[in-house]
Amino acid sequence: MSAPDLLAEWRDHLEQGRRRSPHTVRAYLAAAQRLLAATGCAQWPAVAAIEAPGLREQLARRRADGLSNASTARELSALKAFVAFARERAGRADAAAPRLLGPRLRKGLPRPVTPDDASGLADLVAADAAEEWIGARDRAVLLLLYGAGLRIAEALSLRGGDLPLGDTLTVTGKGGKQRVVPILPVVRAAVDEYARLCPWPAAEDQALFRGARGGPLNPGMVQKAVARARTALGLPASATPHALRHSFATHLLGAGADLRSLQELLGHASLGSTQIYTRVDAATLLDTYRAAHPREREEPGD
Repeated sequence: MSAPDLLAEWRDHLEQGRRRSPHTVRAYLAAAQRLLAATGCAQWPAVAAIEAPGLREQLARRRADGLSNASTARELSALKAFVAFARERAGRADAAAPRLLGPRLRKGLPRPVTPDDASGLADLVAADAAEEWIGARDRAVLLLLYGAGLRIAEALSLRGGDLPLGDTLTVTGKGGKQRVVPILPVVRAAVDEYARLCPWPAAEDQALFRGARGGPLNPGMVQKAVARARTALGLPASATPHALRHSFATHLLGAGADLRSLQELLGHASLGSTQIYTRVDAATLLDTYRAAHPREREEPGD
């Protein structure tokens, strides 16, 4: 067995056994490859024998390359998962990952956009497109993010067989977890309009959203279109496609949605991931208070 053989098994496990996203698979593979290159391991028992000091040494090498705290935490997560998998493959009874704490991270608040800005982004992206069907496509994708709370990967995973959209849509999210989300009439109409204008037929088993040459749409194309639109609208760099999903959650919470329902709509595995939006809503409320309350606007000495 060789290092490429180990990496091939690791990739298959991530893709088929754990159903990780392509982005996660690439990141975890790269971390494992770096570890194998640094240690010279080429057999599962050798990888399984790596303990916390060995992982700490690998992280120190990566930190010397300028890795941030957040990237270091992701690297550690990948390495621990890789060693735990190696211990399973080596038949060790203690198949758990080595115990090692990563750097402490400060969780930043998501930065939502206003409903008007969300609508403005979607409309300007459509108007600014090189072809009418491409504009309809990008608008439909953005409305799925803001109107249904989808991740961009979830929106782009839709197939022609999902048409026509009904009042609800079954979405497959992270880890293969499925959830049912409601589809607003405006979202359904946008997707229908795109399907009508798209020059490629909506084949049941093929991607619904197509690139200019007919292949599956690359998320980078949507991100670039949003970047151009937010510049034209004077919005901050935080106004990304993913910010529309944050806005979906923040605005629902502000309108009275309970956390458990929001957790289901977002597809979060734990309630803790959803609770961050209570902080977002409180921060928004405080900003509104400071801008509107007369005492906050008084000049010193009044």
